[in-house]
Amino acid sequence: MNGQNRSNVMPGVEVDIVLKQDQKTGKLTHGVVKDLLTKSATHPHGIKVRLTDGQIGRVKEIYSK
Repeated sequence: MNGQNRSNVMPGVEVDIVLKQDQKTGKLTHGVVKDLLTKSATHPHGIKVRLTDGQIGRVKEIYSK
C-alpha cells in the first residue's frame, strides 16, 4: 500500500520511508511510525512521519494496518 493517504498511516504501523538525504537515490529506511507530521489528507510524495527511532521521512510503502 502506498503512503500518500493520511488515513492509511497511523502510529504503530510498519513502513518504508525515504529520508530527505536519500531522496535522490530513493534509498528506503524501514521502521515503525511514532508521529504523523503531515496535516493534509493526502500528499503526492507521501505522508511525512517520525519513526520510533527519531528519523523523519516520507512514507513510500505500508506493511501492516
